[in-house]
Amino acid sequence: MALRRLKRYSAPARRAWRRSLHLRVVTLTLVTSSLLVGAFGWFIADRSTQILLDRAEDEVHSQMVGKVDYAISQLTVHRQVRDPKLPVTLNNTVTRLAAGDPDETGGAILELRADSIPDIKPVTSAKFDTSALITKELRRDVSGDSLVAQQIRTTDVRGEPVKYLVYGSPVPAAFGHLELYYMVPLTTEDRAANEIRTTVLVTGLALVILLGVMAGLVTRMVVTPVRVAARTAQRLSAGLLDQRMKVDGEDDLALLAASFNQMAANLQRQIVRLEEMSRLQRRFTSDVSHELRTPLTTVRMAADLIFSSRDEFDPAVARSAELLQAELDRFEGLLTDLLEISRFDAGFAALDAEHTDLVPIVERVAERLTGLAERVGVTIVLRLPDTPVIAEVDPRRVERILRNLVGNAVEHGERRPVEVTMATDDAAVAVTVRDHGVGLKPGEERLVFNRFWRADPSRARQTGGTGLGLSISVEDARLHGGWLEAWGEPGGGAQFRLTVPVRSGDRLVAAPLPLIPRDRAVDAVPAPLPPDGAIIELPSSPPPPSPGVPTSTPGGPSPASASPSSETGVPSSASGVAASDSGGAASDSGGAAGDDEPAEVGR
Repeated sequence: MALRRLKRYSAPARRAWRRSLHLRVVTLTLVTSSLLVGAFGWFIADRSTQILLDRAEDEVHSQMVGKVDYAISQLTVHRQVRDPKLPVTLNNTVTRLAAGDPDETGGAILELRADSIPDIKPVTSAKFDTSALITKELRRDVSGDSLVAQQIRTTDVRGEPVKYLVYGSPVPAAFGHLELYYMVPLTTEDRAANEIRTTVLVTGLALVILLGVMAGLVTRMVVTPVRVAARTAQRLSAGLLDQRMKVDGEDDLALLAASFNQMAANLQRQIVRLEEMSRLQRRFTSDVSHELRTPLTTVRMAADLIFSSRDEFDPAVARSAELLQAELDRFEGLLTDLLEISRFDAGFAALDAEHTDLVPIVERVAERLTGLAERVGVTIVLRLPDTPVIAEVDPRRVERILRNLVGNAVEHGERRPVEVTMATDDAAVAVTVRDHGVGLKPGEERLVFNRFWRADPSRARQTGGTGLGLSISVEDARLHGGWLEAWGEPGGGAQFRLTVPVRSGDRLVAAPLPLIPRDRAVDAVPAPLPPDGAIIELPSSPPPPSPGVPTSTPGGPSPASASPSSETGVPSSASGVAASDSGGAASDSGGAAGDDEPAEVGR
């Protein structure tokens, strides 16, 4: 809980750290300079303190030597401890040594004692309890080991802590040896060391702040042109091709700005050139399609007259009249498709949306493809809801999409059933068209939406399409704000899914039906058939048993997702390949024919 709360509170800081190069450079500079300045300042302060302490020790040691010599000279006249003049000599010696000490006014203390001779009482130059300064360890070193020892001790003087440098030295005498302790306060040295530390600290802080300001200014000089370049690039990507960077000076940043402006100018020139070529191409296609209408109408009238009188001709001439009639039908379909494609390319296609029941549209498409299904020996199986499925769509365009998908599936069904399934939820309506034919190879699930693309160019068409049907269908789906996606595997058939929003203008986030059929998923269990009232069969010959059909599954791929793993409810390890229409405005086979014309096929 605490970790989660910390992450939530630190999220703005982490976001700023990731997004701001300026912040990272200044922060790293401050941290690095703080560590370096801190280490250098600590070294300077420590060395300064040690130098002051060494100097104080040298002074005290030199004074201690003179005091010990003086004490020895005074005590040599006494041969016995019980000499009655010995106490007086001890007091006079301590007084004389303290009076001659220039640090007496600063609080230096002298004490002469003999721990090994109980009859000699300690003599101190000032009324001060020295037990906190002269420790047992120091007395042992001086009295027991006859060593000159020192230590630094801190004690309270008038309620304030004072640091003392304590020196102890043995004083040999005829009756034994005494100990002389010299305690010098280090107040002056402490004050000087504190001033040095304060000076180093203030100087270090000022230096760190100065380095941070300098790093910020230098980084700003570098980052600002980069940010300007990023904003200019964003405007260029948004279509504002006249955006340029300001060039100041002749340094590297100015060279960057000049190179960026040159690149933007070249891109603008190329884009304008490509747009002009595309406009001319669209205009050429549209003009040619319109101009061909008049001669085609004349040729159509003559061909209809010849076709109606074909029984009076020789068999070869009659057959030629039939071929002419069929090719004219295909030519008219191609012109219609080209005109429709030119409207999509020019951006003039409009959606005439109205609340429509999609169930009758699917049934009507199946009825109109009955003749084609009977010729190729395919059964069309419809699995539709029992209740009306109302959506805000353009019925003409939706029917054209379904006519292309179902006709394509019938053409490639290999005399196996073609299953059309519809499902809906609160936000979307999905229709899947499943065939069990040759299927699609990996990568072809995207190519099927390319214009004039065919999986097998040597395969004979049953309906003579133009190769533009799926291209127009995918544009119709996009015009609705929907998806047109494909899945297939070699030998396992193919499935196309159309998904449109229930309300025009809504954004799709999921599809009610999976793109990958459940019968092709790993560990798939065939679903039971819907009730008889929801299935319409248009048989031409007894079909083989149809595989299970997927039921409505919540979720679905996003418009940019087309892989099998993106299907909700479908294992990611399912065989086959899948693709959506989001790869480009391409198509496969025709379908812009009129309502009474057969569907365009030719995957």
